[in-house]
Amino acid sequence: MKSVRFKPSETVDFAIVGSGAAGGVLARELANAGFSVVVLEQGPRLSSADFEHDELKYSYLSGITNDPKVSPQTFRDDPAQTAQRPRTGNSLIYARVVGGSSTHFTANYWRFHEIDFRERSTLGAIPGTGFADWPITYQDLEPYYTKVEWEVGVSGLAYASPFDPPRAKPYPMPPLPVKSSGVLFERGARKLGLHPFPAPMAIVSQLYRGRPSCAHCGFCIGFGCEVMAKSSTLYTMIPEAEATGRCEIRPHSYVHQVAMNGAGRTTGVVYFDENKREHLQKARAVVLSANGAETARLLLNSTSSRFAQGLANSSGVVGKYLMFNSSSGVHAQFEHELNDYKSVQVTRILHDFYDSDPKRGFYGGGGIDARMGPQPIGWALAAGGDLPLWGAEFKSRLEAFPRSMMSTAHCTSLAVETNSVSIDPALKDAWGIPAMRVTYKDHPDDLATARFLQDRSVEIMHAAGAQKVWRAAPRIARGSVRLLGTCRMGNDPASSVVDKYHRTHDVPNLFLCDGGSFVTSGRGQPTMTIQALAFRAAEHIGQFAKRGEI
Repeated sequence: MKSVRFKPSETVDFAIVGSGAAGGVLARELANAGFSVVVLEQGPRLSSADFEHDELKYSYLSGITNDPKVSPQTFRDDPAQTAQRPRTGNSLIYARVVGGSSTHFTANYWRFHEIDFRERSTLGAIPGTGFADWPITYQDLEPYYTKVEWEVGVSGLAYASPFDPPRAKPYPMPPLPVKSSGVLFERGARKLGLHPFPAPMAIVSQLYRGRPSCAHCGFCIGFGCEVMAKSSTLYTMIPEAEATGRCEIRPHSYVHQVAMNGAGRTTGVVYFDENKREHLQKARAVVLSANGAETARLLLNSTSSRFAQGLANSSGVVGKYLMFNSSSGVHAQFEHELNDYKSVQVTRILHDFYDSDPKRGFYGGGGIDARMGPQPIGWALAAGGDLPLWGAEFKSRLEAFPRSMMSTAHCTSLAVETNSVSIDPALKDAWGIPAMRVTYKDHPDDLATARFLQDRSVEIMHAAGAQKVWRAAPRIARGSVRLLGTCRMGNDPASSVVDKYHRTHDVPNLFLCDGGSFVTSGRGQPTMTIQALAFRAAEHIGQFAKRGEI
C-alpha cells in the first residue's frame, strides 16, 4: 500500500506521538474523520515476517523494546536517594516499534469494572495517597469498550463471569481453546466454590477482518505475532488509518520536544530522524500517546519561560502518581506433562476477589489467571522455585518445565505522589536528551493485596492436584511494563493534567491519551481501557476540531 507522505514543513491537522494502543486508535479515528495526521514513532516499522521466536533477543537483548544502552534510565525507591542506573536493563519497559507495546503484550483484555471509576467515593480517603475518583464513569466508557472488542478484535465469552460489568453486546468471537493450565485452574477453583471463566483475549480465535486465527505457537508475551492473530494496532488500526490517504506513519522519528508559540499554543513537535537530523513537524494540534513514562518525560523536557516546570504542568503533577499494578504468582508442578508452552499465555481467569474488601484490613483487589509462565530460557535461569540452578541436578529443573504452570494475580496499585517519572539531573540518552529518573516504592496495601491473592493462588493449585507449589518471590517494585497515572485526568486544573476529554488544562490544542491519563490503576490489565479511552478521546477531539476549538 502506498500511503500519503507529508513534508515536516506542511502543517497537518494532528501530529500524534506514539503508534501503540492509543496512538493507533487515534490515528485511524481522526483520519477517518477527514483530518490529516502524522504519527511519529521512535522505533522501526516491522512486518509480520520480521518477528522471530528468539527468546534471548526479545527477552534479554531489547529486540523490540527500549534499549538501556541508548535510552538509559535511573531508579530509586525514595526521593531522598540519588537514583542509579539498574544493573541490568531498564526499570520501565515498553516497545519501540510501530504498533508500540500492542505488538508484544500478552493480550489479556479485561474491562475495568464500575467500581474502578468511583472507588474513592465508595471507600473513602486513603492517607498518604492521591486516591481519587475518575471524572468519567463506566457507563461513559461502555460504548467504547464495545467498540474496542468489535473494531480491534477480542475473543471471549460474554456473561460467563457473575462479576462482569454490564455490556451492550457479546464478544465478536468465541474464546480461544482452553489449555491444560486452564483446565487445572478451573478444576481447582471450582472445588473452592470460585467462578473461573474463559479469558477475554485480543487474539482472534477465527478469521476476523482478513486476519487469520491464532496458530498457537506459544510466543505471545514479549513477542510480535507472525501470523497477525494478535490484535496489535500494527495489524488493525494503522493499516486502516493509512488506507484513508490522510495518515502517514513515520518510523525512526524520536520526538524530544513539543513546539510552542508565544500565545501558549503548540505548533507541532521537534524530532530526530533516523540519522539524528532534527526536524519540526508542524501541526494544528498535538496528541501525545507515547506511554505513561515517555509522555511525562517529553512534557518535563519541554520547558520554556511560560512553562518553567514543564509543559502542561501548572498543577505540578506531571510525572507524579506513577502506578505499576502490583502482582504476585505461584508455580505449580503436576504429575503429567502439561506442555503449556503451546498456544496463548492465558485461557482461564477469575474475578472473585476483584473488589476491595474492608474485612481484609487493606485496600485492593484483583484478578487471578492460569498461565504458562516463562519461556524455556527464563525458566532455566530464574523460575522453578527451589529446584537446582546448576550441577548434575539441574536436569530436574529442566524436566519440570513441561509439567509446570503458573497462577498469577494482577492487582491494584495506589497512586502515591512520590512515585514518579522525573528528569535525571545528569544522565542523557544517545541523542543528548535528559533521561528519565524513576522513583517508586510499593504502598503497604499493594504488597498486602499481592500476598492475599498469592495465598488464593496457592489454594487453587493445591485443589487442582499439584504435586508441588512454590511462591514466586515477593514483589518489591523495581520496574514495570504498566505505566499509569503520570498525567492524570480530572476536572480540577490544580490537581490534574488533562480534562475528561484528554485536553490539557494549560494548552488548548495539546492532548494526552495513554496510560498516563489513569486516575486509579485498575486490576492489572490496562490496555483495553487505554484503547476505549482513545476511541472516546478521538471522538471528542474530532468534534473540537470541526468546531474550530483547537
